[in-house]
This record gives sequence, C-alpha cells and structure tokens, in this order.
Amino acid sequence: MCAAFLEEYCGSVFWNASYLEREDPDLPVCLEQTVLVWIPLGFLWLCAPWNLMSLCKRLQVNPKRWTKLYLCKQLVVFLLFLTAIGGLIVTLVEDFGPNSSAEKNSPVHYTNPVLFAVTWILLALCQEGVRRKERAVDSASLFLFWLLLVICDIFPFQTLLREALRLGEVRDVPRFSLFYISFGLEVIALILSALADISPETKELVKKNPGTGATFLSRVTFNWFNGMMVKGYKTPLVQEDMWELNEVDSASYISQRFNHHMQFELGKAWIRFQKELKDKLIKNRGKSLEAPSHSNGLGKGVSQDVLMMEEKGKKEDENKKKKKKEDTNYPNSWLITTIYKSFKWLLIESAFFKLLQDLLAFVSPQLLKLMISFTQDKSSYAWKGYFYAVLLLVAALLQSLVLQQYVRRCFVLGTKVRAALMAAVYKKALVMSNDNRKESTVGETVNLMSADAQRFNDVTNFIHLLWSCPLQIIVSIVFLWLELGPSTLAGLAVMVLMVPVNGLLANQAKKIQRENMKSKDKRLKIMNEILNGIKTLKLFAWEPSFQTQVEDIRGEELKVMRKFAYLTSFSTFISNCAPTLVSLATFAVFVGVSSDNILTAEKAFTSISLFNILRQPLSMLPTLIASIVQTAVSKKRLEKFLGGDDLESDIVRHDSSFDSAVSICDGSFAWEKDSEPLLKSVSLGIKPGGLVAVVGAVGSGKSSLLSALLGEMHRTKGFINIQGSLAFVPQQAWIQNATLRDNILFGSPYEEQRFEDILEACALGPDLKLLSAGDLTEIGEKGINLSGGQKQRVSLARAAYSQADIFLLDDPLSAVDSHVGKHLFDKVIGPNGLLKDKTRILVTHGVSFLPCVDEVVVLVNGRVSEVGSYQSLRDSKGAFSEFLDTYGSEQSNQTSSEDGCHDKEDFISDSEDDQTDVSLADDVFRRSQRGSRSRSRLRKNSNLKSLENTKKGQRLIEKETMETGQVKFSVWLQYVQAMGWGYAFWALFIYVMQNVAFIGQNLWLSDWTNDAVEYYNQTYSPKKRDTRVGVFGALGMAQGLFVFLGTLLLTNAAVNASRVLHSRLLNNVLRVPMVFFDTTPLGRILNRFAKDIFTIDETIPHLFSSWIIHLLGILGTIVFLCLSTPLFIIVIIPLAVIYFFVQRFYIPTSRQLRRLESVARSPIYSHFGETMSGLSVIRAYNHQERFMKHNEVTIDENLKTIYSRIMSNRWLAVRLQFLGNLVVFFAAIFAVISRNSIDSGLVGLSISYALNVTLTLSFVVNITSQLETNIVAVERVSEYAELENEAPWVTQDRPSEMWPEAGNLQFVDYKVRYRPELDLVLKGISCDISGTEKIGIVGRTGAGKSSLANCLFRIIEAADGRILIDNVDISKIGLHDLRNRLTIIPQDPVLFSGTLRMNLDPFDKFSDEELWRVLELSHLKNYVAGLKEELQHEVAEGGENLSVGQRQLLCLARALLRKSRILILDEATAAVDLETDDLIQTTIRKEFSHCTVLTIAHRLHSIMDSSRVMVLDAGKIVEFDSPSNLMEKRGHFYSMAKDAGITHERETML
Repeated sequence: MCAAFLEEYCGSVFWNASYLEREDPDLPVCLEQTVLVWIPLGFLWLCAPWNLMSLCKRLQVNPKRWTKLYLCKQLVVFLLFLTAIGGLIVTLVEDFGPNSSAEKNSPVHYTNPVLFAVTWILLALCQEGVRRKERAVDSASLFLFWLLLVICDIFPFQTLLREALRLGEVRDVPRFSLFYISFGLEVIALILSALADISPETKELVKKNPGTGATFLSRVTFNWFNGMMVKGYKTPLVQEDMWELNEVDSASYISQRFNHHMQFELGKAWIRFQKELKDKLIKNRGKSLEAPSHSNGLGKGVSQDVLMMEEKGKKEDENKKKKKKEDTNYPNSWLITTIYKSFKWLLIESAFFKLLQDLLAFVSPQLLKLMISFTQDKSSYAWKGYFYAVLLLVAALLQSLVLQQYVRRCFVLGTKVRAALMAAVYKKALVMSNDNRKESTVGETVNLMSADAQRFNDVTNFIHLLWSCPLQIIVSIVFLWLELGPSTLAGLAVMVLMVPVNGLLANQAKKIQRENMKSKDKRLKIMNEILNGIKTLKLFAWEPSFQTQVEDIRGEELKVMRKFAYLTSFSTFISNCAPTLVSLATFAVFVGVSSDNILTAEKAFTSISLFNILRQPLSMLPTLIASIVQTAVSKKRLEKFLGGDDLESDIVRHDSSFDSAVSICDGSFAWEKDSEPLLKSVSLGIKPGGLVAVVGAVGSGKSSLLSALLGEMHRTKGFINIQGSLAFVPQQAWIQNATLRDNILFGSPYEEQRFEDILEACALGPDLKLLSAGDLTEIGEKGINLSGGQKQRVSLARAAYSQADIFLLDDPLSAVDSHVGKHLFDKVIGPNGLLKDKTRILVTHGVSFLPCVDEVVVLVNGRVSEVGSYQSLRDSKGAFSEFLDTYGSEQSNQTSSEDGCHDKEDFISDSEDDQTDVSLADDVFRRSQRGSRSRSRLRKNSNLKSLENTKKGQRLIEKETMETGQVKFSVWLQYVQAMGWGYAFWALFIYVMQNVAFIGQNLWLSDWTNDAVEYYNQTYSPKKRDTRVGVFGALGMAQGLFVFLGTLLLTNAAVNASRVLHSRLLNNVLRVPMVFFDTTPLGRILNRFAKDIFTIDETIPHLFSSWIIHLLGILGTIVFLCLSTPLFIIVIIPLAVIYFFVQRFYIPTSRQLRRLESVARSPIYSHFGETMSGLSVIRAYNHQERFMKHNEVTIDENLKTIYSRIMSNRWLAVRLQFLGNLVVFFAAIFAVISRNSIDSGLVGLSISYALNVTLTLSFVVNITSQLETNIVAVERVSEYAELENEAPWVTQDRPSEMWPEAGNLQFVDYKVRYRPELDLVLKGISCDISGTEKIGIVGRTGAGKSSLANCLFRIIEAADGRILIDNVDISKIGLHDLRNRLTIIPQDPVLFSGTLRMNLDPFDKFSDEELWRVLELSHLKNYVAGLKEELQHEVAEGGENLSVGQRQLLCLARALLRKSRILILDEATAAVDLETDDLIQTTIRKEFSHCTVLTIAHRLHSIMDSSRVMVLDAGKIVEFDSPSNLMEKRGHFYSMAKDAGITHERETML
C-alpha cells in the first residue's frame, strides 16, 4: 500500500530485491529521493526547537560577535537555499516552460526543493540561535544533521555517477549539476560545523579551560585534551599547568548543592529517628529505659584544666553496656538520598549512555554470526563480507564512543560525590559539639575524609552496573536461547548456583574488611601520637617500645590481609571457572539432548561471544556487591558523624539590654551532656572596659570558665550574656602554617600603621628583624619555627589586631620571660595598654600583675569563691589572701600598685640593651623541641648576616618532593624483591600455563565445530561427542585451577611485600634525626603510613595480578590471530607501533597527574588537622566561613588534577579502542579475503578473539599506567626508608652498667649548629660541672638554653668540641646508652594514649610498688587512686583528659622512676601555677639531692638556691658563678633578676 503510493509519488520503482542480488548492488532512485532525504531532515526538525529556544529569550545581541566562521556558515546555507530554489525553477521550467512536454514531472521534484528551501531557512535560524547561546561554540545536533545528510547523499552521488559512466553521457544536466554543487556545499558545511566558533569574550575562558571551547567532535574524541597530553609528554606537569575548573565542577558549587539537600533530608531523618525513639520508649515502658548516652571524656583541643575523672571511670562500664543496646543512636538512611538528589542529572545522563552501550554490545555477536555464515556459504557475493566488516567497525566505534562518554560521566560523578562529602565533613567539624568530637579522634575524622569519601567515590563510578549487569544477563540469555534453545537453561542454572557462593564470599569479605579498618585506625592513631611525641620518645629512648606496639598491630593487620588474600584467590577461581562451566553445561546439554543437535561454528562462536559479554556482569556483580558492602560501613560512619549534635548555639546570648559586657547568671557548665558540671552556680558581671583577673589552683576550672564564655561547654542551668565580639588567646598558642603576617591578621585587612603598633606592643619587633623575610616569613606547622614565647606573643597580637570588644586571655604570660611578660602587660593588657578601653578577662598565675587589675575572681573547685579588687580581697583574709601569702612572696615584694604598674622607665631602659626577647633568625632554625625557646640570638647591631646566608633555609617547610619522569626500574625491582623472587617466578609460570590452557580450549572448540561439516547428514557417535565435551571441560577447569594457584602465590607474595616495606619504613622513621621532624609536616610523614601503605597493601597486589593476566591474554590473542590468518602479521606490526607510541605518550602525563593528585591531597588533610586543633580559636573569632572557603580552595586544587586525570584516561581509551576496532575490522577483512582457504571455525574464533582484544587493550594500558602511578607509593615509602639515620642506638663501645656514677659533666669548646648551612647556635662552650651540683641556666629567649639540653641528649650533634660525662665522651657511645642514663623533664608534657602505666613505664621494667611510690612523690597518688582503673586508667589522645598541670606532674613521675645521676629540667614549670611549681621544686630538691641537676630556668626564683648559675647570651657563656656572687657583680644576671623583682636583699634572705 505504502510502496504503491511512494512509487506514484516518485514515478519509479521504490524497492526491488534484485537491485542487491548482483555483483555491483545499488539502491532504487525512489528510495534515495524519499527515505534518504527524510532521515536527515526529520532529525533536524526534531532538534530545531532546542536550538531556537535562545531566540525567544530577549537578549541584547551584540553585533560585534558576528565571527567570520558564523558568516561563512550562513553564506553556505544561503547558497544551499539558492540551489533548492534552482531545483524548483528547473522543474517549473520543464513542466510549464516554452519547451514543456506533455509528460509532467513526478510530485517528488516539487516537494523536495520546497522541503529543502524551508529546511535551509530553519537552519539559518538555528545557527543564529546557537550564536546567541551563552558560551556555546558549536551545536552537536547541527553537526550530526550535516553528517547524516552527507552520508545519505553518498548513495545518489554514486548512483548518478555510475549511470553517467554506463551511458557515456549525462541525461539530466541541470539536476546533475545542482546535486553535485549542493553536495559540495554540504561537505563544506559539515567541515565548518566541526569547527569551534569562539567569540572574543570566551577566548580568555578557553585559554584557562580549553574544555569550554571544545566542539562536539572534539568532546566525543577528547581531542581538546591534546594540549595537556603534549605538554605532559614534553615536560613533567606541575600544579600550575592544571586548567581552571568549570563553575559547576568547583567545590563551592558542589558543596552548596549538597548542603541544601542534606539539610532537608537530615531534617526528615531526625523526625523519623525521634519517632522510633518514642515507639521504643512506649514498648519499653515496663523496663526502665536509659536514654542513649555517649561515651565519656573530653572535648579535643579545648584547654580545660581538669576533668572529673572519677566520674569517667564509673561511666565507662555503663556506656559499654549501653553501646550494645543502642547500636544506632543517630538518624540514619538519609545520605544516599541526599547524594542522589544532589547529582541526579549526571546520574540520569550516564544511565542513558550505559543503556545505549549495553544494547550496542549485542550487535557484534549478531554480525559475527552473519560473518560466519558468509564464510560458510561460498556462493554469496564478496561485497556482503566487506559490508559486514564495515558494519562491525561502525558498531564497535559507536560502542566505544558511547562507552567513553558513560565512563567519563561516572568518574566525574564519583569525584563530585567525594568532594561534596569532604566539604561536608569539614563543615561539620567546625560546628561539632564536644560530645561528638570526643567520639572521633582527629585521625578517625581525617579517615572519614580520606578513606570513606574515597569509598563513595569508587562505588559511584560503577553504580549503574547494579541495573546494567542484570540487563546484560537477561539480553544475553534471550539471544542464547535463540541460538541453542532450552539448553541455555543448563548454563543459567550454573550461573544461579554461583550467586549464593558469591554472596557468601562477599559476606566474609565484609567481616574481614571491618577488622582491617579497625587495625588501620588503631595503627594510624598510634603513629599519629608517635610522630607528635617523637621528641619525647627520643629523649627517653622509648622508640623500641612503641615500635613493637605498632609492629603488633601491623601483625594483626597482615593476618587479616592474608585471610582476605585467600578469599580473593578463591573468588577469582570461582569467577574464572564460571564462564567455562556455563558454556560447558550449555554445550554438553545441547549436543547430549538429541543426536540431531550438532554444534556448528555460527552457533558455537556466537554463543561464545555472548558468553564473553555475560562474563563481565557476572564477574563485576560480586566485586560491586563487595564494594557496596564496604561503602555501607562508610555510610554508617559518615551518617553518624554528619548527623551528630552541633554545638548548642543558644548557650551564649547576645542581648543588648544588659549593662554589663559579660554576665553569667547562676550558670553551671559541664563538658558533656551527662557528666557532672565542672563549673557550679557561677555568677559574674563584668563591666565594659574592665580588666578582670581569674586566679585559682590547677584544676579549679579557670580555662573551663573561658570555654563556657565561648559557648564550648554544655549548660546545665543559668545563662551567659555577652555584648560584642570576642577574641581569644588560648593557653597553648595555636599557630597556622602561613606567614607570620597572616597569622596576626587572621583574615582582617592589612593596615600598616596599626600592624606596626601591635608588633611593637607585643615585643615582636626585634624578632622580625631577625626573620629573613620579616613578617612574610613562613611559619611551619604548629608554629614549629617559633619559640614558645613567640608563639604566645603572635597569638596575643592576633587578638589585639582583631579589634574585638571582649578579650579572653588564657594565661598568655606564662610562656614568656618575666621582663617580656611585664612589657606585654604594660603595653597590651594592662590599664595603659593598647586594649585599655576593651573588656579583658585574664587567667593568670602571675601574682605581680594582680594589683593593676580592676577586679580579681578567685575560683576554687569550679565555684567562684571571691570577687573583688586586689586590696579588698587581701584585707578580707579569705582564700585569696592565703594564696598570696604562700606564693606572693616568691614572685616579688611589689605589692603596692605604684610599684607594680608604673615603674616603666627603668624597665624600658633595661630592655633597651640589646637583649630583647629576640628569637631566631629564620635561617637559624626552629630546631629542636616543638615549642622550645632555644634560639640563636643575633644582636641587633651585629651585621653578620650576609644575604646569601639568609636565602638558605628560608622556607622552613619545603614543598613536598615529587618524583618526576618514569618510575625507575629499581622501584619495580624493590617491590618484586620484597615479594620474593621464587613467588614471582612461579606465579608468572602458572599464569602462562593458564593462557596455554585457554588457547587450547578454544582451538579444541573450533575443531569441534568442524564436526558439523564432517558429519553432515550422518549420525554423530556418542563416544566422539563425550570426548569433545570432556576435553573442553577439562581444559576449562585447568584454567580456573591455574588462575587460583597464580593468584594465591601472588597475593601471598604481596602480603610479604607489605610486611617488608612497612617494617623498613617504620624502622627507619624512628631512627631519623630530630631535625627531619622539625622541617617535615607531620601530615606528610603520616601520609606515608596511611595512603602509601594502603596502596601497597590493597591497590598494587590487585593491579599486579590483573596486569599479568591481561597482558598474557593479549599476547595469546595476537599469537593466535597470526597463526590462523598469517596475513594478519602485516597489520599487527604498524598497529603495535602506534599502540606503543600512544602508550608512551600517555603514561608520562598520566603518571605525573596521579603524582600531582596525591601531592594536592596532603594540604586538604593538613588544613583539616590544623583546623581541628584550633577549633576553639576559629569559633571564638567566628571565622568558620573563612576556613570553609579555604578548604574549598584546597579541594579545588585537588579536583583540577583529578578531572585532568579522568580526561587523560578517556583520551587514551578512545584512541586505544579505535586501534582495537581496527584489529577487529582487519580480522574480518582478512577472513573475507581468504574465505576459500580457511574454515569457518577459525574465522569465528579469530573474530571473537579480536572483539575481545578491544577492551583488553585499553585495560592493559590503564592498568599499566595505574601500576606505574601506584608503584610511586613504593618509591615514596622507600624514600623515607632510606633517609639518613641518627647515630646508632647501641655501639660496640658500651659504658659500664653503673655509668655515670659521679655525674660529672664537662663541656670542651663545644660548638653546635642545627643544619650544615646554618650559623652556630652554641659558640664554643667550655665548663666543668662536678657531680651533685645544682646548676641554673638562664638567658634571654634564643640564647641557646634549650639547645644546650638538646646537645646533652645528642638530639643535635656537635659541630666541634665534645661533652664528657664521667670522662666518657658521649659522642662515642650509642644513643640509647646515653639517653637511658639521663633524665629530662621536658617543657611540653607529652602523653600517649594508652594506660597511665604505659605512659610511665613503657617497657614494663618496674613493679607497681615503684610506680605508686613515684606517683606519691609527684603528688598524683590520691588522684590516681581515686580513678576506677587506677594505673590501668586510659589516657586520651595527647593526654587530653588531664589538665596541663597534671600532665607536667606525670612527667615528673617519669623522671623520678629513672633514678639517673643527671637531671635536666627544661623550663618545666612554665605552664604550671605557683602551687604545682612549688610541689615540683620541693620534690626535685629532695629526691634528686644526690644528682647533678641542670635547670633551664624561666622563673628566676626557682634557681636562686642553685650552687651556680650559667648565664648564656647568643650561644656563649657570659657569666658562671654562684647567684650571690653574680648579684654583686651587677652584670647580666643582676639586670634579669631586677626585672623579675628579685633584689639583692631578698636573695640573701633566701
């Protein structure tokens, strides 16, 4: 019916099969004039509305934007329009002109020109629409239209030509000419539409990100990425080469969308959760139900002075019971919906491409079937074979292009999910309540950002396989049914049986994975502490104890990994046998059911290629399920963290009706919801502009009071009202890894004058003169290149600069010398300081400042015991006056406010001599202790520093070194060596055997299919049939077995390698000199133990085995193709060369991008760690927003590298798959050429092999590149495993057991510098100290006091000279022999998480009685005895659950345990109030009376009773004598004593 109408419409035949049944086929003219015209035009009309939309929007068009390209395009369309009109005119002239004949033209000659004319007008409008679109450089739909049009016009093109050649003349000259003119124009239009039309406005954008200027063709083939590839090939890429992100790809945009959806979903989840709780309550009415509780402890980073420890002990047990009952005490199942809603369009797009690709995958087997039947039917025309070959190529090309689009979208999606989660975790950390913070250590939170977010990333990459795998399985089965009928069910049954087995394996894997995560967390936690307390470990020679702790945990981890390895091998065995078993079952049943069923080549190979398609979803499903399982664990962790409580925002009110600046009304505050309040019934009112001092003993709640004002504590009753903004100076200064100026500005704009004034007031002027880059000097992580005093002054300067209304100062004066403290009080804090008009709350231990304050608040055990002016409190004879009577006399006799606050003149003149609290020239580095004050002092007037010196070592923290270029072969060797050569050899051998079995099985099959020809119309003997089936099955099982053995050997070898590499790394890092830790951010070292070891444990082994299997697979295929069709050798050589070049071109870029990515990852974690440690400061200044922005910027830097890496992988895949498609094409072409000489079995085999090779090719390059990139982890680990060590721990030359007996110390012309390129810090020290002498060491900051202590322990080695202890040169003996015989009470008390016992005696050398004795001497016995678990009491990470004072006392207990003859006190009393200080001093005098004691003094009164005092200045001894003699001399010591208010009379009185 339809055909008849069309024939009338064209006036010729529409379809006749005879056109094709000949040697030179053609299409009927009518078909060419109708269908082939309508296809492209229909496509354009469908797509037109999309392009015309922008015309409807009212935009001011800027005529300047008419580019040359645009004008050319419109010109071509106009010319085409003219040809259409021309066609119409020709027809009209023929029908109605003067020479018209009676026979009229058919309707098609009228409709087609009109149709084209209208289309060209529409097209011109579409092009204008595209031009007006924002940032559009071309249109995909228009390009595809031109492409379709040209392809469809090729048929009439050749028809007209052939006819003209056949007739020897052109019948219809006008139409012939018009057709070829328009065809030429169409080709030009196609070329033009493939070019980018970049307007001048977008040029800049395209420079920064070429992706924005990429045309459709370029986007499909990833050609726009060529620039990066070429650059990466020529020179190693650096971060600056990365292209800018599109706005939608940036962290801020992603995080905004994610947060928007998260708030909504989390809200819903909370409602659900509360409803569930209510239902539970109703259920359990009968049973008394306790509310879900959180484990106890203390907020991190908040410096509190004490915690009710007894409470904690009792609660722990209840909590453990509760934890079991309450497994999910947080809202759950909201994260997945949030992710879906945030990224649904990307998901839908990628799903569309995946569907398309899956359907295209089934075209090849059908074409293969046609191809085989073509080779069997020798009478069919040759053009059919070539046609099938071209179809194979086109189908494969389309499939690869669609696949790459799908993969790209999936990877971008995964990356976005990861970025969103990282930003969310960071944001949450800023507002998290203390209860919540306590549940996850910093290490665990960083883990959420790294491991868990990464898991989500990995799963989203493959999420579509969840529906695509079942779809592929169903479609394959349908096609198989068509081939083999019901026998397919046998194969299906085998598959179904595999599912529970896989499920079981996945379950096991989940369990093992969980154990693994636990050990990883544990190991990283310890590593984090070791690195944070490395100074303490070295000073006490405790490295071996901690090394065994880590090794034990690592041992557990490796056990679990071994289990996992066995499991993997088993599941690999199952998944490898699956295809064989499936095809075996199917074929066996097929030939066994009836003797008529003979396996033909087309049946066998079509089935095999369908089974190959089946293979992927079957092997992917279990891995996908396993990773979904792992992600489920991560989902729980993230939901718990992100759904936890925030800080209550209503603790602090801001009501302006109050007349006081700060008021607390009957407030009680606790650190957590369920614990006893620490501050009880506090009521306080502070007037605006007042200066209030808060005093009290250690643990009375002074710091907690400030925390409560900051809103960091839980309010149990009462309220706080604050008017105005806050600034906060914490007890332990928090310094960022940024320039000094940025640390002080802290996000405020820079005003030079104000900045200078504040530097002057905070006594930072002289320090800056010595820093090489002044206030632009970079400060290391944790303020590592500043002394303790400087850090505290920077922290104070930051507060002063912030122009806040209320200042909370948590003992900022304790860390500085007395005269500097006085300067700070006078210039900044006191009644005449910079902040004199502001409200100031000062927590202090220094009695001398109290006369100058407006009001003193006395805290006793968390209650306010007295408030009043200094004088009135003295007169009232209460707690305060007792406190003063005990300690006041020690500080000074300046009780009258005149003395205390107004003797500035002589104070200033004293500090005018060149001894201001100056520290470090930046090139004389922070060396030693984190927080030490040891510095080289360079006098202001000495112009020693030449410029060259300053430049060296100017940056403290060097940029992380990044290997460039190819991974050295030695790294591979190192890895294989760590695996063990035997393992490696046998594994390789077994894999080769597996390949042989694979080829054998397929050859057997191809031989089997030839039986169909041999036994044509004969009966098939059962014996022969059974042999065929049996051998086929046996070869299949052999493959599985070989893979199992190979994987088993390889995974075992990999675990071996993991063990060897980790212990080398750990062993070496603990033996590296201290200076390394001072100049390397901890994050960087930790990264080696976290990310790099993780890569070696889990990523590399997996990649390694895949790589070997696939590589051998490809080699096998190529060998086979060359055997079956020898012609193939001609093609394989050039293809191999191209392949090699593409790979060589790609790998340098890819490798470098991965390296960049891992380097760009560190700053995210560093910044996060820094934020966590300074949380209370950031919150106090209300700078959360700014820190979130900074976090987004660091994530963006990381994203740039990741996006580039994704694109580089797609760039490669498109090119390699094109090569693979050529292999298929040539295999098919050669099969056509030599179809008379080879049998159909081999044709089927070679083409199905070739189809397989496409995927494997890109797989191998990808894996090679991933391996090259990941093997960098081995390189990075071995880099740290080969760092230069400090001196050996034990040498041949061992001192006697009793050494040092007398404790005599002798310095002989001792000189030292921190690093070879720096100046000397100690410049020739010589002195003799006899046993049992008590020596005080004093000097302004940076005089070299702490350096002296470091030298005794050989933390830094001598540059010249030597130190003798009892006539033994300490440089000749082992470090542990030396350090075990000396004792130090360091300045920063470092504790490790573990029991109290472990903190005192990590080697278990001492009995419990001895431990209790030292606890009694250090005044901690009552406290520890009061704890539930006594010596087994768990200390939190970094000793957070003890106050600073208690930590200091524990360090004293450590020293008492060691009973060595030489004791060094390094400013041990700086962080302690007078009471604790007194306790420590008394104990030391009594217990160490028989020892040599060196005290590096901070408060001069503590050394006034020394036998002698050593005064250091600029690394030299300037005075060394008894205190009384020095006072008479009136030299350096005298002026320092005068500053501290110690007079000569008082000294003699002592």
